[in-house]
Amino acid sequence: MPRSLQLVKVEGAKPGKVYCPLQIKQVPKPTPGPNEVLVRMTAAALNHRDLFVRQHLYPNIDHDKPMLADGCGVVVEVGSGVAHPEKLLNKAVILTPSRGWDSDPQGPEDPAKFVIAGSQIPTDAGCATDYITAPATEVELKPPHMSPVEAAALPLVGLTGWRALVTKAGINGPGKNVLITGIGGGVALQVLQFVVAMGSNAYVTSGDQAKIDKAVAMGAKGGVIYKEERWGSKLKKTLLPKDRPFLDAVIDGAGGNIINETASVLRHGGIITQYGMTVSPKMDWLMKAVLANIDLRGSTMGSRKEFGEMVEFVNKHKIKPVISQTIRGLSNLDQINGLFEVMAAGSQFGKLVIEIDEQTAKL
Repeated sequence: MPRSLQLVKVEGAKPGKVYCPLQIKQVPKPTPGPNEVLVRMTAAALNHRDLFVRQHLYPNIDHDKPMLADGCGVVVEVGSGVAHPEKLLNKAVILTPSRGWDSDPQGPEDPAKFVIAGSQIPTDAGCATDYITAPATEVELKPPHMSPVEAAALPLVGLTGWRALVTKAGINGPGKNVLITGIGGGVALQVLQFVVAMGSNAYVTSGDQAKIDKAVAMGAKGGVIYKEERWGSKLKKTLLPKDRPFLDAVIDGAGGNIINETASVLRHGGIITQYGMTVSPKMDWLMKAVLANIDLRGSTMGSRKEFGEMVEFVNKHKIKPVISQTIRGLSNLDQINGLFEVMAAGSQFGKLVIEIDEQTAKL
């Protein structure tokens, strides 16, 4: 029977005080509805969200649903109501990492219906499985320049980074200065690739000089160590160009002291897009940011429309997600746990991906 990677339920688990074990369950092969496709998964990727799910730091967790929002696979069956089935049957596809958000740039049309795939009560969607059904409208053809592993790494980080950079920060072309914090994480690296492809200037932060050096090799103009005091001042004095000595936008997934460090480096009216807060669930908002008319804009995932725009941009510029580590085998729990350990330590530079072997998928 097909397999599904799921969480083991820990009774009495308190958020942040538990780390749910993983298990492989045998599950029936799903049947697509009239407007759905059946996808045999070939690869699935981890995100920081999945670590939070194991720690019960995420709402609406369902232990009986497959994990992971990101994946790539091959359409093996098409529902009777899908128009032009030949465009999808036997084609490699990537799946949208969420459901319930069509096109509104402000946010989901009905927030109560929005859900991110993977171990969630409102949806069966989750990519750590041999087979998944999905609405035909929720898949895109795999970018032809990518391998299945690279394609599986794209959806969530690509969508999150695209919305944070383009929709929320308004960066969509050349000549701007953008700071990307925490380089090495999947979203940060994707934003770096977007900024470079647009012809704007990317600057990065990290706690590891080696990661900054890798980012520079990818096109970043430079970076600073966030562990150093007054790193924002160093960025302004030593890295920013003399003809444009300020940042237009900051794309941040950490929180912490980001306002204090960047408020004097951003141009008046500059934008901080916050897509995560891995340091702490709260941070200080300072008067100097108010006086500089700085906007702080929260950003979570993105719409189906933004997903399509992101994939189109990636195809045009032949962008490939950075892969930090790949392991083979959905049932390889020891090595999958190892990927989670790498993520918890923050030592990765790029995405962590599981290649889903076909041994059981064919049964």
